[in-house]
Amino acid sequence: MSNQVKKFKIRNSKFILGNTLEQLKCLEAESLDMIFCDPPYFLQLTKELRRPDMTVVKGVKETWDKFSSYKEYDEFTNLWLSECKRVLKKNGTIWLIGTYHNIYRLGFHLQNLNFWVLNDIIWNKVNPLPNFKGTRFTNAHEVLIWATKSKKSKYTFNYQTMKKMNNDKQMRSDWNLKVCQGKERLKDSLNKTLHSTQKPEELLFRIILASTKQGDIVLDPFFGTGTTGAVCKKLGRKFIGIDNNPIYMHAAKRRIMKIKPIDTSDIEKIDTNNSSTKIPFSNLLKKGLIKPGEKIFNSRENIKATILSNGNLKFKKVVGSIHKIGAYVQNKPSCNGWTYWYVRQNNKVISINDHRNFLREATSSRE
Repeated sequence: MSNQVKKFKIRNSKFILGNTLEQLKCLEAESLDMIFCDPPYFLQLTKELRRPDMTVVKGVKETWDKFSSYKEYDEFTNLWLSECKRVLKKNGTIWLIGTYHNIYRLGFHLQNLNFWVLNDIIWNKVNPLPNFKGTRFTNAHEVLIWATKSKKSKYTFNYQTMKKMNNDKQMRSDWNLKVCQGKERLKDSLNKTLHSTQKPEELLFRIILASTKQGDIVLDPFFGTGTTGAVCKKLGRKFIGIDNNPIYMHAAKRRIMKIKPIDTSDIEKIDTNNSSTKIPFSNLLKKGLIKPGEKIFNSRENIKATILSNGNLKFKKVVGSIHKIGAYVQNKPSCNGWTYWYVRQNNKVISINDHRNFLREATSSRE
């Protein structure tokens, strides 16, 4: 693709049908908060795998997983990883997932590009596919690598949220989760599995909650049937999904259009020890991002409050912070006001957390 290609900004979620390497070049530099990469595994399968009853096991046989050699696979990996680094914000993070076939090669190229590895995570599959031949151990896990753009990145890690999800215990790097199954697994017109490596929503749910904030933009350059986009929509994040398979993309769109955002105020806890710059709500007023007397509302726009000049909100006769009023209108003991309230800007609905992230990045860039 020509170096003259026009870069475009992403303001809302977007489905992109096309070649990953070409489409990545169209994205604006340092515009994404998180990237989740589930690239081809390069399984190198040469024969059919059959169960003891001689039925054929549906493995990964698609053309997108075929490469002529390790050299070709390495060149491909280095190209898309380089583009991912270009479009990732300086404080953003990237997640890679793979099996023993490719995860070590992914990690090699990741470190050669000077990403900084934070963790490797073992996804222990509670219900793995058996090893039918009995010639090896049952392959019951996949590995995830979580990394920042550089060693100096001030990355997001919602420690308190993860701890809350783990029965108030510090979350470990070994995750026991089921593979994608049941109604969640997308099927084709013949009721056969549509995508051979569809990931469970529970896995992406944990990843996205751990390393992003409300309103953040998440890229999946190997979108498949859209699990990343589905979970982003549920959790109030924006997404960009790239895939060159029109069948997968059509299925992903249909799937995601049916999803409704969920209330995450009971899930997401405000991290008091987060290294990110603290931004008071009143700073949004000082910077002119919102104005006194302006209406602020929830995601359904059926509850509205008035912004006061001192940074408080007024709902009927009750006055308090964005957190206090958010809890009051829901009749709950607490509320993360940053993820609950929205405002309207240029005829678009904007999360106040987007404004906070804007100020936080502006502050960080001056440090």
